[in-house]
Amino acid sequence: MPTAFRVAATLIALYASTMLAHAQSLPKEVATRAEIYPIPSLTLSDQQFLSGDAAAGKPVTVAGEFRVAQGTGKLPVVVLMHGSSGVGATTEAWVHAFNAMGISTFVIDGFTGRGLTVVGPNQALLGRLNLIIDIYRSLEILAKHPRVDPDRIVLMGFSRGGQATLYASLDRFNKLWNKSGIQFAAYVPFYPDCSTTYVGDSEVAARPIRIFHGTPDDYNPVKSCKAFVERLKSAGHDVVLTEYPDSAHGFDSGLLGVSTVAVSANAQTVRNCKIKEGDGGVLMNGDTNAPFTYKDSCVELNPHVGGNPKTAAESRKAVEEFLQVLFKLG
Repeated sequence: MPTAFRVAATLIALYASTMLAHAQSLPKEVATRAEIYPIPSLTLSDQQFLSGDAAAGKPVTVAGEFRVAQGTGKLPVVVLMHGSSGVGATTEAWVHAFNAMGISTFVIDGFTGRGLTVVGPNQALLGRLNLIIDIYRSLEILAKHPRVDPDRIVLMGFSRGGQATLYASLDRFNKLWNKSGIQFAAYVPFYPDCSTTYVGDSEVAARPIRIFHGTPDDYNPVKSCKAFVERLKSAGHDVVLTEYPDSAHGFDSGLLGVSTVAVSANAQTVRNCKIKEGDGGVLMNGDTNAPFTYKDSCVELNPHVGGNPKTAAESRKAVEEFLQVLFKLG
């Protein structure tokens, strides 16, 4: 073999071994690739969503970040939906946890494309059900991705995003808005608001629902979720509510070491509202029988938020063990 060829071959072998060593030394929680996707969606009122009035919606492009976990072939995915403050640092902690398991992640940003950063002090800025549209549109993207196993995609959300995660399971909403041709393998809402009763909301996808909540939560009280869970169980659905007795709203920020609880200044809470869907998809105040608005007297301010490292770790372990079984990971 000529000297030049021997040198070239040696360099190629050295490069290949270096790249292999580099790949092998990557921390497990580091994804091998990140992709940013524009998500064509709609901005519409809750009434327009409930009546299926897509024509009345305003087209908007939101975004999603897809991180491909280490591994080969088609991988499982967790889709993450943020709450009223947008995508935050706690989301990153969950992304690292799932990527370390060999699970890819798709983080939806439903705010930036709509010109929003936070909606806590003015929840009327965006209809609650909009995020479900974003979720289903993201599922359309993932259903066609060559590195995604379409039978192993789980939806997880937090607070407002937890509410969207919970109600994205409704058969009615899937029929109205989910055009992906597939369904989520499970739904994992964290501290969702369950104060609204929708028509047919006990008819949900035949998939597991795992809710995580805190007893002292005065933003989205667990009480209304308990009532909804009982209705779902009575209808024969696989739903489990895990309740942490000493954990406030946003307790999983404890994954970042946050251990304090503070007032979320001027944030609106419907903790004392009873909201129900009326005729024509109009959301009604159950006490006044008038259309619900965020100016109703039942809407209050200044709920508490805060982390709990102990229960954050417990909830992460519970979610990881659930996904280990669901996704049949080694």
